[in-house]
Formats: sequence, C-alpha cells, structure tokens
Amino acid sequence: MSVYRAIYTSRPFGFDGNTLNNILAHAQRANPSRGITGALICREDVYLQMLEGPEEEVRKAMERIGRDDRHLEFQIHVEKTVPERMFGKWAMLHDPAVTWIWSQADVRDDAIERTTEAEVEGFFEKLRDKADAPDLT
Repeated sequence: MSVYRAIYTSRPFGFDGNTLNNILAHAQRANPSRGITGALICREDVYLQMLEGPEEEVRKAMERIGRDDRHLEFQIHVEKTVPERMFGKWAMLHDPAVTWIWSQADVRDDAIERTTEAEVEGFFEKLRDKADAPDLT
C-alpha cells in the first residue's frame, strides 16, 4: 500500500526546549488518528521533518505547519507517493542536534536552498537506520 511523503525545512522562531517538547507531544498525540508517521530532525537553526500517510492528511498537516508562526522560511523539498513508510513505527521520531546533516555554517551559507530531494531523503534514511539498529550497549 503506497503512502504520501512530504519533507520540509524551516528555520525555528523562538526555539527552546519547551517549544520543541510541545511540538513533539502534539504530533505524537494527533498523528496516529490521522494515519501520519514521521520524523523530526532539529537544532536551534533548522527543522527538517518528514511526514508520511494519507495524502490529504499529510497535505493538511503541511498547510498547518506552513502557517505556524514558529516556522520561518518554510520550504517543501519532497512531495510524492512512495511504496512504503520509512518511519511506520513512530508517530514522530525525534533526533535532536544531529551533526550529520548540514552544519550551522552550511545553513548560514544557504545549503538548504541548494539541497536535493535525494540529499534530504538520505538524512532520513540515516536516521531510520540508526533508529532501527540494535542497541549494542
């Protein structure tokens, strides 16, 4: 069964731990009833989020996020139907302050504007692989 995938970036406005916790709590509470799963990669300078699910629900979520004043420079990078979910186990997986996406200097140097669909999907593939890896500790 195919699903609709959308990936966006934005620059956080008023980023702090409380704001992030509220965003995550809302997503983890609301997404299951909408059939949406996904992941959020974030730092104080960038949100990078993937949503997957029924096309209508994902589009509505993207519209809400695009209107949310906590997001500046909202930009959609991927919108397409895919054969299966990448994050089917998670209402919203969170990966804070990752170092394997663009550096803060890259973000300041407009790396987001130059990114490709393959690059942003690659970030989420790495996150999925990391999340699926057995804990060897």
